[in-house]
Amino acid sequence: MAVDMRLPTVIKAMSLSVSAADRKDMVVPGDVITSDTGFMRGHGTYVDEDKLTASVAGEVQRVDKLICVRPLKTRFNGEVGDVVVGRITEVQQKRWKVETNSRLDSVLLLSSVNLPGGELASRNDLCSAEVQSVFSDGALSLHTRSLKYGKLGQGVLVQLSPSLIKRQKTHFHNLPCGASIILGNNGFVWLYPTPGQQEEEAGGFYTSLEPVSLSDREVISRLRNCLLALAAHKVLLYDTSVLYCYESSLQHQVKDILKPEVMEEIVMLTQQKLLEQEG
Repeated sequence: MAVDMRLPTVIKAMSLSVSAADRKDMVVPGDVITSDTGFMRGHGTYVDEDKLTASVAGEVQRVDKLICVRPLKTRFNGEVGDVVVGRITEVQQKRWKVETNSRLDSVLLLSSVNLPGGELASRNDLCSAEVQSVFSDGALSLHTRSLKYGKLGQGVLVQLSPSLIKRQKTHFHNLPCGASIILGNNGFVWLYPTPGQQEEEAGGFYTSLEPVSLSDREVISRLRNCLLALAAHKVLLYDTSVLYCYESSLQHQVKDILKPEVMEEIVMLTQQKLLEQEG
């Protein structure tokens, strides 16, 4: 029987210092954010003895005079225009219900669906969509009218916290390593092999049922482990951070990436590359 033994190793010291202006204010419930009465109370805060206090653990965000706390771990609170990846949980006559990591199931009306080639979806199928509107009870109304949205084919779903997904202009990326990624604002990330002949703006819709090659499966598995490593160290996920983490992991086997000491080394290298890029 094979035994996996790991001995202590010396980790190279790396400078990850951040200036005071760039440092985020992190708070836990009960922490006093400010005693200045000129600020307005936002989500995740309450007033106690004329002091604005945090009610959740998270990052303090200031917009003019409004102060709110963005929770580190929370359900997805969707906004119009957000890109989501979800699983169809119920197929009805005029609409589908979709699990999108929010408090309530999202609704995808059949009048808002445009699937290439007349492709039909069934229960447990995965799809990418965009938030069209938000109902009064907080449920999300989705649409897939653009060709870049729709049913997802062969790939891997990684479920992470929505707070780790960085908001960008586009959440669909073809990575140079040979795989593509959809970073859903709801924390659901879809990894799939980049099609050889992909229609413009086809998104994650991939009709080929041919077996995925071993090399593509290894790339996707490596990306999946890199995502889990970044998420474990609370690093924001976007195309650049994922790619840097992938490059930093190439000196290790895929199965070793999730070992604690390897994970820490890869994430530190990734953070160093990100700081060098910003600097």
